[in-house]
Amino acid sequence: MTWLDTLPASRVPDPREAPSLRWGVIGTGWIAERFVAALQKLTTQQVVAVGSRSAASAQEFAGRFGIAHAHGSYEDLVADPDVDVVYVATPHNGHRPHAALALEAGKHVLIEKPITLNATEAQELADLAAARGLFCAEALWPLFTPKFDVIRQVLDTGVLGEISTVLGSYGTWFDADHRIQRHDLAGGPLLDLGTYPLSLTGWVLGAPIEVVARGTEAPSGVNGQVSALLGYASGARAVVHTSILASTPVELVIAGSEATLTIADGFSLPGPFTVVRTDGERLDYTEPLIEYDGLAYQAADVARRITAGELETPYRPLRESVATMALIDEIRRQIGVVWDEER
Repeated sequence: MTWLDTLPASRVPDPREAPSLRWGVIGTGWIAERFVAALQKLTTQQVVAVGSRSAASAQEFAGRFGIAHAHGSYEDLVADPDVDVVYVATPHNGHRPHAALALEAGKHVLIEKPITLNATEAQELADLAAARGLFCAEALWPLFTPKFDVIRQVLDTGVLGEISTVLGSYGTWFDADHRIQRHDLAGGPLLDLGTYPLSLTGWVLGAPIEVVARGTEAPSGVNGQVSALLGYASGARAVVHTSILASTPVELVIAGSEATLTIADGFSLPGPFTVVRTDGERLDYTEPLIEYDGLAYQAADVARRITAGELETPYRPLRESVATMALIDEIRRQIGVVWDEER
């Protein structure tokens, strides 16, 4: 296997170069704040409207970010004629109904991860978007960033050799009052944290043919942690762990017969990774540590796709979003987790 003299350069364009679309945001929480801030800082995208369940919340959010239209309902937001594309940033159990609301109103959608609560809902959205001829994607934002484009190229060169192992860990301790501890908001680590290593493991290895999962309940009654052993037709194995009971390394390791790629120190964020050959030779990748400003890259890609008349993005095709949800469904079946909406 030919070794790389240097790591390839990212092919991701400057987000400021993307065509400017008019965005409406459903939801006014933590991720909505960071998404809007990233767009305003690093792109020419226009956030023209925000919708909330209350007019006061929408007006407060709009005032902080200089947004022209504040809507006191999601229905009013998706009906706004000035909005081209809607970013859905409500809690997990709102993703399917709020994305469907936007699609039925004729708006393109970018849906915060996880795309829905389960694979059935995800497929319903994919079908609805296709029937309406509208763009739809899950905002699994690491896959849109320069770092992951470089990793994509490393994997495509085959420089790692035959990949035998993927290890993914994402654990963060949360106090009892956090929304992640609530049954009614589909709490637990799987949808908030586990989505990342499970999605990225699928990105590398595809769909597993074997799943063995075990979980531990949190004091709040939601699932507290999950460990999953995944087997693949190639003989590869993946081990994924996610937890809200303790802060664990946030790390992704892709190991092959020729070299190992390690993304440490918060693998979902912009930042470094290493490729180390079996004989110890090493390549290091670095980039600016812009944290959640990296959300700008997904919005820029969406704007390019919509302007070009495309209905999906190759960075996160809907079939892969559905596959991730199907894997999470199987893990939940084995550990006995049922969302309130499914009861």
